[in-house]
Amino acid sequence: MTLPAVLRRTTLPVIGAPLFIISHPALVIAQCTSGIIGSMPALNARPASQLDEWLAEITEALAAHDRAHPDRPAAPFAVNQIVHRSNSRLEQDMAVCEKYRVPVVITSLGARVDVNEAVHGWGGVVLHDVISNAFAHKAVEKGADGLILVCAGAGGHAGLKSPFALTEEVREWFDGPVALSGAIATGRGVLAAQALGADFAYIGSAFIATEEARASAGHKQAIVDATSDDIVYSSYFTGVNGNYLKASIVAAGLDPATLPSGDAGMMNFGADSTTKAWKDIWGAGQGVGAVKAVVPVADLVARLRHEYDEARTRLA
Repeated sequence: MTLPAVLRRTTLPVIGAPLFIISHPALVIAQCTSGIIGSMPALNARPASQLDEWLAEITEALAAHDRAHPDRPAAPFAVNQIVHRSNSRLEQDMAVCEKYRVPVVITSLGARVDVNEAVHGWGGVVLHDVISNAFAHKAVEKGADGLILVCAGAGGHAGLKSPFALTEEVREWFDGPVALSGAIATGRGVLAAQALGADFAYIGSAFIATEEARASAGHKQAIVDATSDDIVYSSYFTGVNGNYLKASIVAAGLDPATLPSGDAGMMNFGADSTTKAWKDIWGAGQGVGAVKAVVPVADLVARLRHEYDEARTRLA
């Protein structure tokens, strides 16, 4: 299947994953103008009225970039919508996305026909993140255009499936857009994702350690300092399994080795979710070992592109 036209407007097959609290217009704009799809969670805009301001800023900045650089237009941007029942803002946030005709919507924690139809109504594309083949089937049956396979090692909420296993199972029946997530932080990893059958690599943790990211200096440095041994997989903090930096768990006075299981009923994506006690528990994936310094987004994308081209040349 040919990719939708909007998804072909990249110069490197990468989607910057939406980072809770951290992604904001400066990061998204820097990603898109560097040639990759940038994204942010709608819920990062607080109060809700800020989402309108943020989408205006992003669309105006990308339009200005395109006017100034007609030879290298910006990649499209995406907004992540949590479609879980606890997200009381969903209807309001979707209306704002419709106003700006957001080109790509990433849906998480459930697949909904009404959300997909709304996005299609304004000409957008829906990518839904999944952790299993069964969830992938449900997402496509409910109208998702593409899938994000969140595999073992991915930052934040993540599954346990090997990318080799899940990509193979999904590609047996689905020929639409696929992005692969799970410890990808190098251009070699981007090429490997394509070799497995994905169209895009879905990269999050490496973008935390960028100058444009809205993360604390401590969080950025923790990404630089960490290796895969410093990542803890737990459901304790949100009720959904995810990967977190060990250092932030210890700083919260907890023992990473003895965390109890969480309750899925704990999930709260309402108006006060960013004030929850665990906001200083830092998500990160197992690919952090490839991150060696805090750099501008443009430099990170340039590194990924160089490594990607070098790997392609070596394998040619």
